[in-house]
Amino acid sequence: MTGTAALVVVILLTVFFDYTNGFHDASNAIASAVSTRALSLRAALILAGVMNLIGALLSTGVAVTVAKGLIDPPSGPAALSVVFAALIGAVAWNLITWYFGLPSSSSHALVGGLVGAALAAAGTVHWGGVLEKVIIPMVLSPVVGLVFGYLAMVAVLWLFRNRNQHRVGHAFRRAQIVSAASLALGHGLQDAQKGMGIIVLALVAAGEQQEFTVPLWVTLLCAVSLSLGTYSGGLRIMRTLGRRVFPLDPPHGFVAEAVGSSVLYLTAFAFKAPVSTTHVITSAVMGVGATRRLSAVRWGVARDIVLGWLLTFPAAAAVAALAYGITRLLGG
Repeated sequence: MTGTAALVVVILLTVFFDYTNGFHDASNAIASAVSTRALSLRAALILAGVMNLIGALLSTGVAVTVAKGLIDPPSGPAALSVVFAALIGAVAWNLITWYFGLPSSSSHALVGGLVGAALAAAGTVHWGGVLEKVIIPMVLSPVVGLVFGYLAMVAVLWLFRNRNQHRVGHAFRRAQIVSAASLALGHGLQDAQKGMGIIVLALVAAGEQQEFTVPLWVTLLCAVSLSLGTYSGGLRIMRTLGRRVFPLDPPHGFVAEAVGSSVLYLTAFAFKAPVSTTHVITSAVMGVGATRRLSAVRWGVARDIVLGWLLTFPAAAAVAALAYGITRLLGG
């Protein structure tokens, strides 16, 4: 396969990854709004798709981190094979977890794929960057979501303790439209940039550009792909987040979404770290649920989700390493 053909294949596979990311993670933004009947499924998907598109256009900081802060692929033809194998690992894990309805992290699947492919190719892994930009945020973001979800929910319950609960529920159901939109914006801000970073890495590896900057066409391509994937939905995972972890009502749904979106904005703009929208919103749902009583959260489901998180990085890395070996064996 020529260098140009290989680059086109990598770009197309990145588009497919962004699409799978969209339908895999669409539930993050709309599960609670749909489960509380703040929005119909179709309206929620349209809202999420539009806000994903807008969010993707707001920043490229995370994309630059993915492109140059995590690995240096080997020079020559093997460079594009590394990127290709990384995408195979990430897409494969996305499809597996989507099939089983497990809300794992597309972000960490992609990073795991990059690391696994780079190691298989004897490339350079910037372990300091992986630790600082991936591992530490991976550990801290769910903790922050859980703690702040709990504290924010306690504050809301105290502020509205003497109000008519029917009216409070109605007001929060309407407010959820705003919080769901905010969370979808944060999802686009974070997740579309990972695809942008992969394409930029491929362009540099192929010698098509020298700097790790994101061209406008790359931004638009990834934004539209993510939005289309989001509109296609993710009902399997939506049931897990919206009902099985904790049966949300409008106040709890609003607080979880507000906390989740705040964490996404902070990490994208302040730290340029590719955190997982899945980690953040799931932990926020657990946090708000724990204010009712600890037993109200279905911790068995939460345990399965955490297990999926722990498996994501090594599983995607292993698939990517295998894909790289097969690619090189076939002369790719």
